[in-house]
Amino acid sequence: MSGSLHAATVPHFLRQLPQMVALLDKAEAFCAEKAISPVELLGARLADDMWPLSLQFRSCWSHSADAVESALAGKRDVDFTEPPADFEWLREQLTEAIARLEAVSPEDIDRVKDGEIKIAAGEHRLKFAVPDYLVDFALPNFYFHSSIAYAILRSRGVQIGKADYLGSLPLKG
Repeated sequence: MSGSLHAATVPHFLRQLPQMVALLDKAEAFCAEKAISPVELLGARLADDMWPLSLQFRSCWSHSADAVESALAGKRDVDFTEPPADFEWLREQLTEAIARLEAVSPEDIDRVKDGEIKIAAGEHRLKFAVPDYLVDFALPNFYFHSSIAYAILRSRGVQIGKADYLGSLPLKG
């Protein structure tokens, strides 16, 4: 891969994760305003065979901070346990993911850019080159799950719009 692997991934995660925290805050306020149980909203799905909202949020740190740290380590054991249906816990995990990513330097990723990562996901065993894993697997999955979280919230009536998902744009001038 030409260019910086760090620049191709970490800034994208760091730009979107605060938006996910903000969406979680709006979801919590919505539950309080409408007297909806957090368990109900965090258990909501777009379709019966899709993961619930809580797992969509968990997948945001899983496919960003966990993915980067796993790439640095060269291995990953994927955790499929369902997170608690608790706004504060999810917020803490997202905030921690931001801090973990902020601690990763371009040099950290450059050290492993020619390496590989072995992944154990249930019964599945996968092996990727680190750049392919971060750019072609983790990053698309990160955006998929963040957009599904947004879509679930919209489908349940949370008053959010595209700007809530995108946040401030990195405009020039």
